[in-house]
Amino acid sequence: MNGTDQQEFIKIAVLENTIEAQLVNSILDEHNIPHRLHSYHDTAYDGLFQMQKGWGGWRAPRSFKDDILEILNAVRLDTNEFAG
Repeated sequence: MNGTDQQEFIKIAVLENTIEAQLVNSILDEHNIPHRLHSYHDTAYDGLFQMQKGWGGWRAPRSFKDDILEILNAVRLDTNEFAG
């Protein structure tokens, strides 16, 4: 067991959509950054909470928070360049 296995996972960020979640997830996997993705979708309410709270959220050890936010911001900046 290494140090990250024993660290508490905290909420890092809220995701905007499925594409962002998949893209950031693959980048974090490539960098071997421990993380958990949590979707806010609930089939009983047909995704109602995703409209209010965002698509989902990231949880990760506190020690990786800055790295994850840096990656997420870079993805969002690149995405916005194509949208504008």
